[in-house]
Amino acid sequence: MYQYNDIDQTLVDERVAQFRKQTQQYLNGELSEDQFRALRLRNGLYIQIHAPMLRVAGPYGLLNATQLRKLAHIAREYDHGYCHFTTRQNIQYNWPKLEQVPDILAELATVQMHAIQTSGNCMRNTTTDHLAGVAVDELEDPRPYCEIIRQWTSLHPEFDYLPRKFKIAVSGAQLDRAATQFHDIGLHLVKNQDGVTGFKVLVGGGLGRTPVIGQVIKPYLETEHLLSYLEAILRIYNLFGRRDNKYKARIKILVRETGLATFAQMVEDEWQLLKDSNELNPARVAAIKAQFAPPAYDPDAAQDDSFAEQLQADAAFARWVKYNTTDHKVSGYRAAFISLKAPDSPPGDITDAQLDAVAELTDTYSFGEIRATHRQNLILADVKQGDLYALWQHLDALKLATPNIGTATDMICCPGLDFCSLANAGSIGIAKEINEALDDMDYLHDVGELKINMSGCMNGCAHQSVGHIGILGVDKKGTEWYQITLGGSSENTAAIGERLGPAVAKDQVTKAITTILDVYVNQRQEEETFLAMVNRVGITPFKEHVYANH
Repeated sequence: MYQYNDIDQTLVDERVAQFRKQTQQYLNGELSEDQFRALRLRNGLYIQIHAPMLRVAGPYGLLNATQLRKLAHIAREYDHGYCHFTTRQNIQYNWPKLEQVPDILAELATVQMHAIQTSGNCMRNTTTDHLAGVAVDELEDPRPYCEIIRQWTSLHPEFDYLPRKFKIAVSGAQLDRAATQFHDIGLHLVKNQDGVTGFKVLVGGGLGRTPVIGQVIKPYLETEHLLSYLEAILRIYNLFGRRDNKYKARIKILVRETGLATFAQMVEDEWQLLKDSNELNPARVAAIKAQFAPPAYDPDAAQDDSFAEQLQADAAFARWVKYNTTDHKVSGYRAAFISLKAPDSPPGDITDAQLDAVAELTDTYSFGEIRATHRQNLILADVKQGDLYALWQHLDALKLATPNIGTATDMICCPGLDFCSLANAGSIGIAKEINEALDDMDYLHDVGELKINMSGCMNGCAHQSVGHIGILGVDKKGTEWYQITLGGSSENTAAIGERLGPAVAKDQVTKAITTILDVYVNQRQEEETFLAMVNRVGITPFKEHVYANH
């Protein structure tokens, strides 16, 4: 993984000192609330219902064991003993004291972490496939390009205050596991007719209250032009994006109102002014790629017969392997998910004790590196198949081995009214109810692949618009109601879910979900997934049963 150089470390250290002074000025009354707001947001600090919330950057989801231990220490010393992993591969603390936030940032800086640009109207954390570098369907590891983009976006002076937040995602595989079509800019590594790697560039995607699927603005962009072309897009957005209405300030609105062809020509004209001024040279790309070299894999890992024997001997282990591990490009290895979706735990939360234990497992079984996924889980990407049984036993003892990855209880869930000052409705309690209703693992596995995403407001932090089943909390005269959508997807065949019908009351949400699943189980064709059935029959059969007594 990428290691800071002196420039990186100096930048982060100086930012900590700067924010420490700004925080003290605010606490002394020398800065007003409005003056401090912009400063704290650029350092990842929100003010929520009960306390400040600090969002820590997880660059393209990659962390090492030392960083995990530091996250555990911060949870223990400065928070309530846990932290939360988000859908942007970031980490959040929900209970820090404002006066201690500079101390937290200083601690993070000692392990090459920070909270810079994790909030505010700026370029946010660049994200990618959680299987980057090990995926069997990968054209090329996208992480070096994510790091190049990270360096370019950090404190970029021209784009310091954009009309709205801006998000970039990069995918290097055939299957889009990074939701690139729902980002302001999506980048796909592709090859041209001569077999040379470059990028397909998408623009204008996004979720929130106006979900939009991104469009291809450039089918093939040479690698050396990556930063200059991105800069051209950002310049056009910065110049013409709306600043009078925050709900219409995202680039997706600009692209839609301008028209893709016109927008593309504006970018092309701007790019011609930049092409020769900010290009990637092969030496720089090679230097970054060298920091993502594969670990020292055991060439004899595939010869270990114990894995097959353990699969035969222990059904619970075999079930975990089926649902919580996936293929690896190196024979004898698998990638192992750590489920942060235990039935009695809020989705995405992990305690300080669990973090410390996972750090040990990371060192022991996965070359000291771990990743955060877009569905609020963790993954050890490089585990020898012969080590999986011991790893599973440790995770099971930690309540981190629920065999539910990709199933109905592997829900994405925002904090909702429990923490967020923007929320209209609760999310964590509904997730718990649904988990309790689906606690039969045999039924859960029979339902198969299913993505349920639930948000407590229209901002859509939990991506409800692209859930196979989406749940959106809304306020009706002070009471909590929930809209349900079906058929969304953030993968290759991207789709925005269709609303099932009128919002349902809070005490009816779980029943509605179980009814939807019963309709699927009773009417599906052989081997048909939930999403495939919705695409085949539409929402009518589900709607008829959910609203049968209304």
